[in-house]
This record gives sequence, C-alpha cells and structure tokens, in this order.
Amino acid sequence: MEAGEWLSSYEAIVDVGIGGSALGSLMLNQALLPMYLNEGERAPKFYLADNPDPEKAAAIWERVKGKKTALIGVSKSGATAETMSQFLWFRSRMAESGEPDGDILVITDPEGGVFRSFAADTGARSLVIPPSVGGRYSVLSACGLVTAAALGADVRAILSGAEMMKRFLAEDKPENNPAIHLAALNFLHSISGRPMTVLMPYANRLEMFSEWFAQLWGESVGKDGIGSTPIRALGAIDQHSQVQLYTAGPDDKLYTIINVAEHGCEIELPKVSDRSLQSLSYLSGQKLGGMLGMEAASTAAALVKADRPVVWIELARLDGKTLGGLIFFFEYMTATAGRLMRINPFDQPGVEQGKRYTYGMMGRDNFSADAAEAAELFRRVKENTIKA
Repeated sequence: MEAGEWLSSYEAIVDVGIGGSALGSLMLNQALLPMYLNEGERAPKFYLADNPDPEKAAAIWERVKGKKTALIGVSKSGATAETMSQFLWFRSRMAESGEPDGDILVITDPEGGVFRSFAADTGARSLVIPPSVGGRYSVLSACGLVTAAALGADVRAILSGAEMMKRFLAEDKPENNPAIHLAALNFLHSISGRPMTVLMPYANRLEMFSEWFAQLWGESVGKDGIGSTPIRALGAIDQHSQVQLYTAGPDDKLYTIINVAEHGCEIELPKVSDRSLQSLSYLSGQKLGGMLGMEAASTAAALVKADRPVVWIELARLDGKTLGGLIFFFEYMTATAGRLMRINPFDQPGVEQGKRYTYGMMGRDNFSADAAEAAELFRRVKENTIKA
C-alpha cells in the first residue's frame, strides 16, 4: 500500500478519528503488531487521538513534538466534532513546529465534505472511504489498513483472509452457514429473555477486537426498541471478575468464547523444587498458552453446567489471514442479524441525534433549535444531579 510506505518513513504517526474511524485501526494494530510497540526503538510510533480529552491530546503532543510526524484525519463527512477539533489542534501545533500540510493525510468521502475540500486546497494527501461503507464496517478499507501497513502488518494477508471467508460463506447453503447460525442465535436469544451478548476472547491480542465488535453490534442492531447489548470480556482476566455473575447471576446473556490454539510464542513453566511451593508442582512443565486454552474450556464448561448458552470459536492461530476472516465473519453475522430483526443494520439514527445536540451546544450554524432542545433535556438531568 503506497500510503503505508510513505507513512513508514516518519518517526511518529498521530491518527485522529473516533468510533469506526478509530477502533478498527486499534484492533488491527493490537492483534498483529508487537506488544508495547511504542516502547521500543522501532519507528514509526503510533498514537490514536480518539476521545477529545485535553489531557490525552496534550500527552500525545508531548511525545511527538520535535519528531518527524505524520497527521492522519479520518472522517467521511469531515464534520465529526470530536475528530475535527483535534485535527485542527494537532495541525496548528505541527504548523508552529514548521511541519507542512504535506505531512497530512485525510481519509474521507471521494467527492464531498470538509476533508475533501481541505485536500484540494492544501495539497494534503488523501485516501477514500467507499461511499457505501459506514464507519463501523470500514476496517478493511483505508480507515484501518493504512496505519497497519505503515507499522508493518501484512495487509495482503488480512484481505486474503477476508476474501476466503467471503467465498466460504457465499458457497455454503444457509442451513450450513455458521455466520447465519450465530446471527440467528443472537436474534432468538434477544427476543426470548437474553438481551445481552458477551464476546470473550482468550488472547490479549484480541482485547480490542471485543471493543470493535461492541460498536459494530451496538450501532447496527440497537434500533426500534429491539436488539441486544454487547458486553466486552477478556479471558482469563474476566474469569476472576465476571464469571461469578455469568454462572450464578441472571440468565440474560448469550456467550461467545474465542480460543486461540497456538500463540505466537510459548512459555514453559519451570519445575517446582522448593518445599514451600510443592502444592504448585502440578504447574511444573505446563505451558502458559496451554493453560489459557484450558481456562477457556473451563469457562465454557462452567457456563454449560449453569445451563447458559455458549458458542465456541476456535482459531488455529492469530495472524493476518485468520484475523481478516474473523473480521468479515463478524461483519457478515452482524448485518444478517439486523435483517433477521427487520431493521437497517447500516444506519445509526441515535448517534446522529447526539451529534446534532453537540453541534448546537457548540454554536454551529443552523443547529440553534437542537441547542435549545438539548438544554431543556439536560436541565431535567441536572435536577437529579449527585454532587460529590
């Protein structure tokens, strides 16, 4: 990917986006790149400016100022307040440091919007978000792939895995299609007293996959008073914080566990020889990855014993090809679930209302009525404020 090669020449990359324009990049990079990448000597360093928290933005700038830095802005419309506010701030800091607009890349609509006009006016580089692709489904476009390519992920393998999954799901009859099965399970459980769906991968590299799925699922199927609430969990950490609730609390959730059979490395435990540690001798010679897999199986077994519904997904390994396939599988499953629920899985009217209120409260033209409505609604909230 040409843009990825260009970006890889920088010392640091600041990627500005939010929601689907950010979670996909984080998910790919966490899943496929070395852990603690920014702590080593390797360049470029990668920073995501998503939430418009001033402390986070300032902390990112402190880490990149003085370095050769590329700024990426990701927004189809170029109107998202959280993204555009931070883009303006980082661009101004870079300009003060003598860095030109040639160090900027915008990923946006092919024809219209603020970013498209900005690229035409300044000569900043630009890439396209396909008009038919919404943010939460955009990870396999430039939105997610460009930073992954710049940081060394195998983008061709990701796309190959997605294409293989696409062909697999298209070739099978609906009754044999696992994505349709999982969509149907989620739909049926959501209308029969289980309005929550838990995704629990047993691999730290898939922690952000759960975050990405939570947006994909929540924005796609949470409409018209129906849908189910996505819950993020990470094995084995949440065996010690959530499984008590899952097995002995209310029976209101469907559980999907993702296990990785082979991890990128393996750690074998030493033989226990100390007399005081003899109760731990059963751990001698065990492997951490193997233990993590046993914990995943143990959680599944405990849920089944408690008569909870469990779906098991097994990955042979976590690499570009399997991740690309997993991404396509969950996107296909989510879109199918929306169709089963008879809602549009590709719009997000609830999100748009919040955006209109924000525009109005910040004084944007033509949103004064939204500002007044938001002020009145928020007044009701403040009447019940808890002060600390």
